[in-house]
Amino acid sequence: MIRNILKRLGVALATVFGASVFAFVLLRKVPGDPARAIAGDGATDEAIAALRKSMGLDDNIFVQYGNYVGSLFRGDFGFSYSTGNSVGTLLAQRLPATLELGLLSVVFAIAGAVIASSIAVYSRRRWPDRFLRISSSLAMGSPPFWIALLALLVLSIQLGIFPGPEGRLSPGVLRPPNVTGMFTVDAVIAGQWGTFVNAAWHLILPAIVVALGPFAFLSRLYRNQLRGTLRETFVTVAQSHGLRRFPVYARHVAPHGLLSLLPAASLLFADLLAGSLLVEKVFGWPGIGSMTADAIIQKDFAVVQAVLLLAAILYVVVSLAADLIMTAADPRTRVGAR
Repeated sequence: MIRNILKRLGVALATVFGASVFAFVLLRKVPGDPARAIAGDGATDEAIAALRKSMGLDDNIFVQYGNYVGSLFRGDFGFSYSTGNSVGTLLAQRLPATLELGLLSVVFAIAGAVIASSIAVYSRRRWPDRFLRISSSLAMGSPPFWIALLALLVLSIQLGIFPGPEGRLSPGVLRPPNVTGMFTVDAVIAGQWGTFVNAAWHLILPAIVVALGPFAFLSRLYRNQLRGTLRETFVTVAQSHGLRRFPVYARHVAPHGLLSLLPAASLLFADLLAGSLLVEKVFGWPGIGSMTADAIIQKDFAVVQAVLLLAAILYVVVSLAADLIMTAADPRTRVGAR
């Protein structure tokens, strides 16, 4: 077991290193001059040349990569010339909002997938299963930003059920003291229940939109797993001993299928960072996604590099944690470790 853990750690480090090289090289192949994009159309050639030199863009590729790696070890992730701040400062400011949105999206996706798949499989009627397959196909085939625009138009502007694209709080609502950076959590800690309700109401709709894609994937996966488990021998044996249908499903079928969701859900959590890119922009959510969208437009290399690397680290950490949990939960692994 220890050998497996060390092997996975080695793969994780190699993946992060590969992601850093990939992000660095990819962004330098993008057409256009980042110095000119940051300086603006009215800047003179001399000003653009000076900016290129200060950004280190005139250095050879190895020197630039060395400076990039050095900024990672310093913890500032480089300097954002479009905002005038270090990238580390921007990440610290924006990351809590994205984590708050991502965590709730994961809860919505997993809970929705488990409930919908269970109803579709357990029900003796065909329409719940058919409805789940059609709705999941639509969710997987629809761009998140399009769903976000549609949800905002119908549920916010026309029906007024949810607030508009005004960020994390309504104007005039007291912001909670900063503890975690997540407004719902900080509001509970401070006992500001009005702020909590307002922050939660702003959070629900974008979280649902971000969760739709992962929900569609997980619901299909869990549905297929449940159907396969129902055909297993131990289910037939349990029913032959006189156990009713629901206890067999609740005690044996559903828990057996849940374990298969863990690796997929962990990988989708990392993918939520990419899924929230344009959704945050549509809802005016001040997180990593909207910051990245702005940085791409402005060709702010340092910000985009840091976000790509952050996504790779998040992917590696979450998938590694899922692997370790799966290894610990596997009886065969535990027996072999003894």
